[in-house]
Amino acid sequence: MRVNRIGIPLPSLNALRAFEAAARHLSFKMAAEELHVSPTAVSHQVKALEEYLQVRLFRRLHRALELTEEAQAALPKLREGFESLAEAVEALRRKERTRILSISAPPAFVTKWLVPRLRPFVVLHPDIEVRIAATMHSVDGRHAAAEAIADPADILDETPDLEIRFGAGHYPGFRVDKLLSVRITPVCSPGLSQGEHALRSPEDLRHHTLLHDDALRLADVQADWAVWLNRAGVKNVDPTRGPHLSHAALALDAAADGLGVALAMETLAAADLATGRLIAPFELTIPLSSAYYVVCHEARANQPHILAFRQWLLAEAGATGRSGTRKRQPKTRGSTA
Repeated sequence: MRVNRIGIPLPSLNALRAFEAAARHLSFKMAAEELHVSPTAVSHQVKALEEYLQVRLFRRLHRALELTEEAQAALPKLREGFESLAEAVEALRRKERTRILSISAPPAFVTKWLVPRLRPFVVLHPDIEVRIAATMHSVDGRHAAAEAIADPADILDETPDLEIRFGAGHYPGFRVDKLLSVRITPVCSPGLSQGEHALRSPEDLRHHTLLHDDALRLADVQADWAVWLNRAGVKNVDPTRGPHLSHAALALDAAADGLGVALAMETLAAADLATGRLIAPFELTIPLSSAYYVVCHEARANQPHILAFRQWLLAEAGATGRSGTRKRQPKTRGSTA
């Protein structure tokens, strides 16, 4: 005998299953075939249930069964209970099969590159629960130096399963795959290509607000307006003026809203350039020594769920490299780097 959570004694689950199957088929023989037992066993289970409940459940007719009114009234709720029980068991099985994959990546990369591409992976791998943390800790900086001298066991405990890092690619003790190379170029709203001070040459930047992505400075990358303007041969534009934004996604959105011209990574601006939300008004681009890397601890690198995501990421990056497009403003000047 079982007792449920509100203290009412419950009959045998096997007896209830036998009754439900026999009621559905109106046949002990067919119920027995479904439950992989003998018809006699089904009959005994039903009889035991009737004795326990002190209620008659079937009228035994000649070669047929007929439900009593009491059985007909109870059957829908009993079936509902078995369906709920089956759903609960399946949920437990799904939970057992699900693997959690924790990922860390720079905020702009998550927003502008990773999340817009993620749906096919999620559909293809329903057994992998993806958890993404957008954090600047995935950009090379002081934390990387501290990590290099940390206890390897502590690293394994504290790091996510996989990281996309922006930096030099030197991470001892980790499996490292280069994901995307990076080039920087000015981008802006298409509206800045028109009007009295339309952007037609780099010298025209003197009439426009410069937007600064401070994530590049955090990564200690020599890629700022001073570098780009120097390469473009522009002397009369102050490279320090203009708003500073904490990461590239903010700078790209500000540029798209017409606030000014952002010096951006083409990789992160690609979607906005392809749709025309942004344009790259000049031909000059500057390659960076830093790049995006897929990083995971050597001890985890070949775990199936991590391996599947890493392979998918690298395939996506390859497709991006083959199909990337740039929306440019016609009649621009400046050399290509």
